[in-house]
Amino acid sequence: MLPLYTTGQIRQVDSEAINYFSFPSLLLMENAAINSVNIAIDKLGLNSKFDKIAVICGRGNNGGDGYAIARHFAVRGYKVEVFSLYSDAELTPDALVNFRLLSRIKEAMPENIYVGTINSNYYKPALLSATVIIDAILGSGAKGKLSQEIAETVNFLNELPAKKIAIDIPTGIDGDTGFFFSEEAFFADLTISLGELKVGLYTPKALEVCGEIVRGDIGVHHSMYGEIKANKFIIEPEDAYFSLPERERTAHKYSHGRVLAVAGSRFFPGAALLAAHSALKIGAGAVKIAAPASLKNMIFPTNESELVFEFYDDENKGFLAAKALKQLESEFTSGKIILIGPGLGREAQTQKSIVKILKETPELPGVIDADALNAISGGVYKKLNLENKILTPHSGEFAVLTGLKTEDIEKNIYKAGVDFVEETGAYLVLKSSRTMIFTPEGQTYINPLGNSGMAKIGTGDVLTGVIAGLLAQSNDLESAAISGVFLHSLSADLLKETETEYGYTATQIKDNLPGAIKFLQKSFA
Repeated sequence: MLPLYTTGQIRQVDSEAINYFSFPSLLLMENAAINSVNIAIDKLGLNSKFDKIAVICGRGNNGGDGYAIARHFAVRGYKVEVFSLYSDAELTPDALVNFRLLSRIKEAMPENIYVGTINSNYYKPALLSATVIIDAILGSGAKGKLSQEIAETVNFLNELPAKKIAIDIPTGIDGDTGFFFSEEAFFADLTISLGELKVGLYTPKALEVCGEIVRGDIGVHHSMYGEIKANKFIIEPEDAYFSLPERERTAHKYSHGRVLAVAGSRFFPGAALLAAHSALKIGAGAVKIAAPASLKNMIFPTNESELVFEFYDDENKGFLAAKALKQLESEFTSGKIILIGPGLGREAQTQKSIVKILKETPELPGVIDADALNAISGGVYKKLNLENKILTPHSGEFAVLTGLKTEDIEKNIYKAGVDFVEETGAYLVLKSSRTMIFTPEGQTYINPLGNSGMAKIGTGDVLTGVIAGLLAQSNDLESAAISGVFLHSLSADLLKETETEYGYTATQIKDNLPGAIKFLQKSFA
């Protein structure tokens, strides 16, 4: 796992490095500049013969980083043009030192360096001809609405065709929540997070503006973070690999778990099949679908023979109703994993039946998705014991489930997720472009994979089945969520390479799951 840190934690380590270990703050800034230049050249393939660098500097340490970065680009032969939003009299001490260093070096190599303000006549023409623009306006500690001048600067920079780099964090987003504290934010192709990776860079909202995120070394060793406990992490491939259930040579089908999928209706029969097939594809020993009897002729002929069915009497209505619960009672036995929700529909009788099933099966580990999430919204979930369950809503479903406004969730998605799992004791897989797993123990695991091709009908049903299938094998809620989310996205990312983000379907993600597992196995063989 890659740990993420809050801006307060990073400031604490910086302060300790300066005050306890006697690191000069200017040395940290110099290290940051050298490594930022190295990263920029490597990641963007820059060349001093063709690229012209423009750096926009603020008044604080982020601006100081910008002046130092400009100097190091210049001494490597790049043409550099630096524009400040403030006069030198307004700069903080370390920023002023680097401003003066740059100004002195300019005297020795005037053909390579220009230093001015954004109010100069040369500002806009210079930016229009730059091939790289570096945002060193505000650092990760900035809060509050952007000033009009900074907002107008950011909007102008975003309109330009140059490649864009944010130093530490893109101007305009909160370093802890990832939320835009103004309407404007700098749109970067590359964000260099100085010191350590910051929690605010990995939210779905921040994903819109950060581009590729790379850690920039400032010379402070990881061991200095030893006593600072991170509780948010990026999932790495080895985490997913080592969370996979072990397969024993002497095992039989029931050794690898049984999944009962309460899913499907006449409205969405395919959802049940996608979820159930996915559980099998990921290794579950046996999967049974509890479905309306009136769907038998609709879904059974098209089905893979490995699936088992319990067709309950639905009085030809095509959906789950109270009468079926007595028939299904014997299916809710220990040793099974319950998967409930995909394609069940939102008929009033169905919604009441879902609540009754969950109320009567608190001991069964399981995955709750889709229409089952709707059934327990409006405060109903507060009356249920969800400690053995994994809930898998997307942001819209989560808003309905909790009663929170979508914009309030976006303002601090971490708090919304943590509050929910603390209240319920459940595991929460909050699906989005940056899917997050929240655990009752207080950890948050963030999935770095996935692409826009996954924004298609059925992909959520596949994820539900994947997690249920892994849970059936391991009986470990956390590892099932981690491996399930990662493998689901990995399967999609592998498909993207051949099918593009336009061309693959949820069924292909499901069918490619063994390929995703094989990819992981080869990586760690």
